[in-house]
Amino acid sequence: MKKTASALVLALAFSGSAMAADIVDTAVSAGSFNTLVTAVKAAGLVDTLKGPGPFTVFAPTDEAFAKIPKDQLNALLADKKKLTDVLTYHVVSGKVMAKDVKAGPVKTVEGASAMISTDGGPRIDNARIIKTDVVASNGVIHVIDTVIMPPQKMSTTPYSHWPQRSLVGGSSYRPMGMDSSHTS
Repeated sequence: MKKTASALVLALAFSGSAMAADIVDTAVSAGSFNTLVTAVKAAGLVDTLKGPGPFTVFAPTDEAFAKIPKDQLNALLADKKKLTDVLTYHVVSGKVMAKDVKAGPVKTVEGASAMISTDGGPRIDNARIIKTDVVASNGVIHVIDTVIMPPQKMSTTPYSHWPQRSLVGGSSYRPMGMDSSHTS
């Protein structure tokens, strides 16, 4: 009986330590997401990503962040609003395992949709998904090789600030080379 009780205590202790950590702790322990963890802290998203979720995080590696010129990365880390937009563009609500991913648009927590494709290997926008299904207690991480950026939100279309003058017959004038497809 003592052996059975001891074995049960050891099994419970081992299973408790083997439980998956949350998204943030999983990223920290992996050792290849130091810049991502720094960015999550700077954006004030640690508590959110330690929350119940579930979340699917497309996590850029340190090498992915290294592709961004240092001055631009520092500016991004200093701009909490833009940083939050970029980071939440890497997060999808729910726990989406690799086997459940389908090609097409996927709505991110940021609000915009990212494009998932499977031709030539799995991708999200311009990033290759290099490792899938890193399970955390509150979701899953898919590792990507490039930081993806949300689409820019433009209040006006390009060239909409250019003067438009009415001509006889109701047509409009645009500077040379600008056709009507550039109108607002």
